[in-house]
Amino acid sequence: MGTNETNFYQEYEVFSKRSAKAPVQHQFSLLAPNEEMALIMAQENFMRREDVLDVWVVKKSHIRAMTSEERQNWTKRLDNKDYRTTKGYGYLRKKWREKEQGMLDEKEILSWKEVKKS
Repeated sequence: MGTNETNFYQEYEVFSKRSAKAPVQHQFSLLAPNEEMALIMAQENFMRREDVLDVWVVKKSHIRAMTSEERQNWTKRLDNKDYRTTKGYGYLRKKWREKEQGMLDEKEILSWKEVKKS
């Protein structure tokens, strides 16, 4: 293969949206010679499989992704967020049990006598 042949196809990422309120979802990658052909190929794929409201085709080289170093820095930055995890609420079950035990039960309520009005 010559250099022209290897650069002929470019990689595109295809995204779709099923309805106006649905989120945009990544579907698949494809190889195409240009944006127009990539869009036609993506539309043909969806016309056979499922109904979608909209289809987006983006050249993969135009998508900015985090590097592994950026990802490591991101996770280090989030390490001080323990208060966001639910493990901090483990004491609530005990508190709820104590509260339930202190509540009046049905027998106690039924044992009360009505106070007659004079």
